[in-house]
Amino acid sequence: MSDKVLGGGMLLVAGFVFVYYTIWALFLPFIPASSPVQDLFPSREWAVRLPLFLLLTGMSGVGLFFARVTLSEARKKRMRAGKTA
Repeated sequence: MSDKVLGGGMLLVAGFVFVYYTIWALFLPFIPASSPVQDLFPSREWAVRLPLFLLLTGMSGVGLFFARVTLSEARKKRMRAGKTA
């Protein structure tokens, strides 16, 4: 698969997610509860919970990656110091 096809697919998915979330979080409160459009979306509490979960998961992943790299570099530095001494 070429990079252009992959990038185009990722852009298409990102665009869909953006439009879906925007409608869900910003426009759905102004649509009557009896409308069939309301059935296409989960409850509004998930409009807050889902991004919060994704943010916390992402921040945890970045923190764990940073800690791993820092510990790895410290281990390499100790190994180099032990060889030269």
